[in-house]
Amino acid sequence: MLRGNLSLKPEGGGMAVMGATRRMCRWCPTRALRRGVYFLLLWCSLCYLVFRFSGQEEAGFTHGGTGRLLLQKIVETRAPPFATTESAPNVTTEFNPLEQEPSVDRSPSLSEQDMAEQIQAKIPNLPISYWQKYKGKAMSKNKTCAKFPSLYELSFNNMYWQTLKTSNGTFYLYGAYYDNRTLVAMKPVIRVLGMIDRLEPRVKTFCQLWFEGYKEPVFAKVWEYKYIWYKKWGNYKNGLFQPYLIGCQIPPGHRHLVPQSVSLVERPCDMATTNLRVIHNRPPNGQKEDFAVCVKGLDFLHDDLSVRLVEWLEMLHVLGANKVFLYELEVHPNISKVLQHYQALGRVEVTKLTLPGEQPNIPGLLHMYLKSKVTNKRQNELIPYNDCLYKNMYRYRYIALLDTDEIIMPKSSMSWKGLMEIVVPKALKTKKDPRASYNVRNVYFMDTMRHSHGWFREIPHYMHMLQHVYRSVNYTKPGQYVKCFHDPERVLTLHNHFPLACLGGSCSSYAVDTEDAHLQHYRADCVNTLKKSCSQEYKNHTVLDTTIWRFREPLVSRVTETLLKLGFFTTNSSSRLVDLPASGVRRK
Repeated sequence: MLRGNLSLKPEGGGMAVMGATRRMCRWCPTRALRRGVYFLLLWCSLCYLVFRFSGQEEAGFTHGGTGRLLLQKIVETRAPPFATTESAPNVTTEFNPLEQEPSVDRSPSLSEQDMAEQIQAKIPNLPISYWQKYKGKAMSKNKTCAKFPSLYELSFNNMYWQTLKTSNGTFYLYGAYYDNRTLVAMKPVIRVLGMIDRLEPRVKTFCQLWFEGYKEPVFAKVWEYKYIWYKKWGNYKNGLFQPYLIGCQIPPGHRHLVPQSVSLVERPCDMATTNLRVIHNRPPNGQKEDFAVCVKGLDFLHDDLSVRLVEWLEMLHVLGANKVFLYELEVHPNISKVLQHYQALGRVEVTKLTLPGEQPNIPGLLHMYLKSKVTNKRQNELIPYNDCLYKNMYRYRYIALLDTDEIIMPKSSMSWKGLMEIVVPKALKTKKDPRASYNVRNVYFMDTMRHSHGWFREIPHYMHMLQHVYRSVNYTKPGQYVKCFHDPERVLTLHNHFPLACLGGSCSSYAVDTEDAHLQHYRADCVNTLKKSCSQEYKNHTVLDTTIWRFREPLVSRVTETLLKLGFFTTNSSSRLVDLPASGVRRK
């Protein structure tokens, strides 16, 4: 009864409250919505905790302490050099960036004097020491005439050349030399070597000569443009680069002095755009050495002739060459390594070289240009040849111009000195006057001549000249493709094969008898001009000539030692090297 009396029907006030509650619940979230809100709050809490701990780890890495233990170490696994998987296990090394310091060049900065010395070594024709000494001092004829040019005011071209533009042609100057040789008629003379884009230049030019201790230049008129070419050889036209030797006589009152530098100008008072150091190389002890060898600009960018170059240089040294002077256009890195080695020994001097003017000096393209423009190539070669002559005319008794595939081989003696002791008296018997040069005939030792006979067992395969001892029976004609020992006291200008001009009159050359010596020329084929007759006259008629084997033991020893020192042998190949027997060489 009591439960039934409890009001099942709400009173009027209760009804009002329930109506209000229903109206409010229309804005309350549903169960699904509440679950979404709870999940979002949980996700945000987790993200907060993760980022907080991550920040603590980064702070630990930054500030050291136990954070260093969290640094991930770089582990590199590698095998030691020359090890195999059977002979040695992998070695694990740890690299910690915090404990490492990059290896960089920390040498002290060069002083201006040190930098000047480096520049002088790279560009010998630049009077940098003289310029440094008088830099900032007033040096000129007067305020408006013939001011001494700063090196910053010179007109450089392709690194090693200086340019003079005149009213009739452009001069590209390479070197200047003091010439006071006995047979020079108007001595002393300053010779300037270069190329001019004109034939028989008619423009009047002058030398501004700068002497030590003088504040103004001495003027000298150019009295000679000596053409270093024969017009019958081609390229005889204006606009092409022509090789010249330009002469200025030192005026009276100054002939006892050697100029420090020279500028070539069109008018005496012109502001010079050229200034060349005057080269006057004297032997350090006053005594000439016997033999120098000059080599034109090397162009072997992609041909690795390094091993053959070692054999060639060692053969020259065995024969008595005191020093080899090479000019470098572009060479393979291994050739550079060889040249640097011999330069450090003092047996080689290397001079960098470029082509003047607008001729290409881009690596690779330079080679293509010289191969295509053969006459231009020959004319360009005359610059290093004659530069080498004038740098060394006071220092050596004889100068030979050779390519790296040529050897003047004495046959009646064991050295060049012994050869000349035989040849010079013979020459004087036929004519009392000394000769300007002594020429040897050319004979081919071609690659195919060796291939048809096989290898020689007791000579290493890498000894190219010792392996190639079959030559053509026939020599090239007398006077053709010869090479010479030149007397620098008598020659004025040189070509690859013979003198072009001499002091004291015409050039006289003595032909050395082939019983005394000849030029061993190691080639794959004849020169282009002999291609038609090559097989019939040279390739098909061969003879064994082992003259070079007289020098086999010292040559093999020196070449092998040098190749080992320079790292040309691998570990496996070097371990197979054995002492060669002293017995005669046998052929397979």
